[in-house]
Amino acid sequence: MSTRIIPVESRSDLKRFVLFPHRLYHGSPFWVPPLIRDEMDTLSPASNPAYEQAEARLFLARRNETVVGRVAAILSHAANRKYGTRNLRFGWFDCVHSNEVARALLDAAAAWGRERGMVTMTGPQGFTDLDPEGMLVEGFDELATIATIYNHPYYPALVERYGLQKEIDYVEFQGQVPPGTVLPDRLVALTEWAARRSRVTLRAIANRRELQRTYGPMLFDLLDESFEELYGTVPLTKKQKDYYIRKYLPLARPDLIKVACDEDGRLVGFMIALPSLSHAFQKAHGRLLPFGVFHVLRALRKFDSMLAGVRKQLRGKGIDRLMVVDMFRTALSHGVRLAESNPELETNVKIQNEWKIVPRRQHKRRRIYTTVIA
Repeated sequence: MSTRIIPVESRSDLKRFVLFPHRLYHGSPFWVPPLIRDEMDTLSPASNPAYEQAEARLFLARRNETVVGRVAAILSHAANRKYGTRNLRFGWFDCVHSNEVARALLDAAAAWGRERGMVTMTGPQGFTDLDPEGMLVEGFDELATIATIYNHPYYPALVERYGLQKEIDYVEFQGQVPPGTVLPDRLVALTEWAARRSRVTLRAIANRRELQRTYGPMLFDLLDESFEELYGTVPLTKKQKDYYIRKYLPLARPDLIKVACDEDGRLVGFMIALPSLSHAFQKAHGRLLPFGVFHVLRALRKFDSMLAGVRKQLRGKGIDRLMVVDMFRTALSHGVRLAESNPELETNVKIQNEWKIVPRRQHKRRRIYTTVIA
C-alpha cells in the first residue's frame, strides 16, 4: 500500500494527530499517554504562546484511510536567532515499523523547511526545552515519565536509515534514597558544609498559591538563566513563562520544591521534584475526566523526576548539594525510596556528579539527531 502524507488542516485532523500514539502503543507497559487536552493545546497556535516565536506544520501519514504515522516540523525563530543557524526541528514523530512511512514523513518535514530557507534538521525536539525531546535509544524496557518521549525500539534504525546522525545524547538516572530513618553522616556533613560556604538558606513554600504567584515567575526566570548555555535551549517570553506556570506548577507539591535564597532574600537556586504520575497517566488514558483525576491525585503522594538550577555566579559553592540533601530528607519523610532524573545532557558532568552521593544506575539514553536538508 502506498503512503500518502496529509498536512493537518483542521481540529479533527489535529485530534487524529494527537490520538495516533494511543493506538500505536496500545498495551505497552512502558509508554505513558500524555493528556490529550494538553497535547491539543501545545500544538495549537491559539493556545501555545511559543507560536509567537515559531512556526509549525503537522503532517499525518496514511495508508488508505488509516493513520500510520505523524511528525511536526517546527521552525523556531528564537533558536535560530540565538545560535545563528537555519535549522528546522522535527518532533512528535511516531510511525509504524516501515522505512517507507518514516521516509515519507521526514521528507515532508524537510521539504517544508527547505521552502523556508532551512539547511539542517534536528530532532526530536519541541518548541522549547520544556517540551519532550530526544529519541529513546536505550531503556526500552523502562517505564517512561510524563516529561519524556517513549518510542518503540525500531525508531532509531528508521531515522538512521534516512540519514540522520547523532547530534547529542541525554542520559537519565534512577537513584536510591539512602535506607533507614536518618540521613547518613556524610550527607549531613555535606549539608552543613554547603550552608556555610554558600551563605544561603532554604525557604519553605507555604502553599500552591504562594508557589504559583510568588515563586513561579522567579523560578522560570532563574530556569532561563540556568539553562541558557545548554544545548537547544531558547529564552522564554513572559507569556511562555505564564503558560508553563499554569501547566506544570499545579502538579507540584510545595514541600517537594526547594528554593535557596541569599542573605538579601533573592532567589539563587531551586530544585523541583515532580510527582511520579506515570502509572496514573496510564490509568487515565490521556483524560482527566471523568475518572482520571482521581488516579492523578493519588499519585501526588510519590515523586520521581527532578529539575534544578543555580544562579551562574554562585555555581560551585555547594548550593546544589544543599538542595539535594534536603530533598532526600523530604523523601525519607514520605517513605520514598527511588528518585528518577529528568534527561540530562551527556556533557553536563556537574549535574551528574550530584547523583554520585546515592546508589544509582544510568537506565535510559535518548538522542537528538541531525541531517543536512539543503
